[in-house]
Amino acid sequence: MDKKAIRKKYKELRKALSNDERDERSLAIANQLLKIPIWDKTYYHLFLTISELLEVETEFVLQVLAGKDKEIVVSKCEFKTVEMLHFLLTENTKIKKNSFNIPEPVNGLEVPVSKIEVVFVPLLAFDTKGNRIGYGKGFYDKFLSECKPNTIKVGLSFFEAEAEDFETHALDQVLNYVITPQKVYQFSS
Repeated sequence: MDKKAIRKKYKELRKALSNDERDERSLAIANQLLKIPIWDKTYYHLFLTISELLEVETEFVLQVLAGKDKEIVVSKCEFKTVEMLHFLLTENTKIKKNSFNIPEPVNGLEVPVSKIEVVFVPLLAFDTKGNRIGYGKGFYDKFLSECKPNTIKVGLSFFEAEAEDFETHALDQVLNYVITPQKVYQFSS
């Protein structure tokens, strides 16, 4: 199956979930996160849910991070350069949806990529080797390639791994973990 077909398949699977199912699965994912050894770090990058795309609700992960007193980093997309700017999330951070319905910080204290130790990565699908398929714009692959080699990359998925491995490209970034409601996948990278 090609990437376009996989994207279509997983968008349809997301649509088939009720709001309650999405919330239940999102909460289960947040609870599963507690099982992986990432909690000795300080700076955690979290994507903010694009509700229109029926993504994993990261509010539950945000609560876990806040409860553990972690520094939470959120991003703003620069579509002309396919780059992301990273900002510390504080109680004063104003979040606004951009023209693509992506919630983003309006401004704030910028955080250099070199400080980010754990990245929670959105995805549509993943395979048994830790390759992911996102929306195809390349924002996360570019961002992850700028991170330090020991930055931990954690995908969040409503669904289990695709059995057939994906075709990959030089810029594709392999994940260290993918968390689903039922399982923790760990990959060697």
